[in-house]
Amino acid sequence: MHATSTVETASDAVAHGSAPIPPASDSRSFARAIADLRDGFRQQELWSHLGWQDIKQRYRRSVIGPFWITISQGVISLGLGLLYSQLFGMHISTFLPYISTGFIVWTFISGSLTEGMETFISNEGLIKQIRAPLTVYALRTVWRQTLLFAHNLIVVVIIDAIFFTSLDHPYGLTNGVCDASSTICHPGFGWYSLSAIPAFVLLAFNAWWVTLLLGIISTRYRDLPQVINSLIQLLFYMTPIVWPIDQLYGHGARAAMADWVVPIVHLNPFYHFVQILRAPLIGQAVNVGSWLVVGGITVAGWLLALVAMRNYRARVSYWV
Repeated sequence: MHATSTVETASDAVAHGSAPIPPASDSRSFARAIADLRDGFRQQELWSHLGWQDIKQRYRRSVIGPFWITISQGVISLGLGLLYSQLFGMHISTFLPYISTGFIVWTFISGSLTEGMETFISNEGLIKQIRAPLTVYALRTVWRQTLLFAHNLIVVVIIDAIFFTSLDHPYGLTNGVCDASSTICHPGFGWYSLSAIPAFVLLAFNAWWVTLLLGIISTRYRDLPQVINSLIQLLFYMTPIVWPIDQLYGHGARAAMADWVVPIVHLNPFYHFVQILRAPLIGQAVNVGSWLVVGGITVAGWLLALVAMRNYRARVSYWV
């Protein structure tokens, strides 16, 4: 007795005049998407080397190399701090750390957005030449932004050291002291300042999914980077980075805008991402709501990124 099969083979289908049944593909599955993330993260030597080479290539043949990042960031922070402290009537010893730290955090966020959208497009040659998980190219971008942030962080350390005596005790951002006239009294440096470490890890973790999601979409629709780039400058001024939200709680002319401006600020997700990292670095307290907003966006963002990886991961090499 011979065993018979109930599965119609391609040759049998042709003999009977019917179309052959294509083999089932497992490329569009969450298991493959998660495997790409896992395998890409494990190739740390590859994406860390590529990210560091990007920095070295940018400052090739320069005398001080990547430290030009620190110098340029310091000049911008000093210029903006001096200018806006006079425009807003803020105390320089507390406002300069505020604006410089916020600007550096924003540089990391905006860099992750703009370069994240171009991740797969800029790595077209490598994607077509070597077989590697897409996560490698996303982590290359995130690692490059992390190195830039590390260089910029030197500016924050220097400014905090210069104005340490103004930040190591409760203070007001407007007048530099904490008294009855202070609308908001910030606690100053403390052990909670160490929360800046998990805050940056959370920002980098979000930059990872942003790079994957926007990178895939931008590879398919090349107009998206142009749209986002045009909005980033607007988002910069809508987020309390160069202007202090403390002024909205005062008794001056700007206090009249608090009823409608403050809700808009709290609806701005970029404010919460900036605040969870900026506040600990300058001795300010972080509202629990900011952590909840960032945590919720992290979960939702990674779910969207996994769906995009599941459905379109295999098509990126054809789109670039």
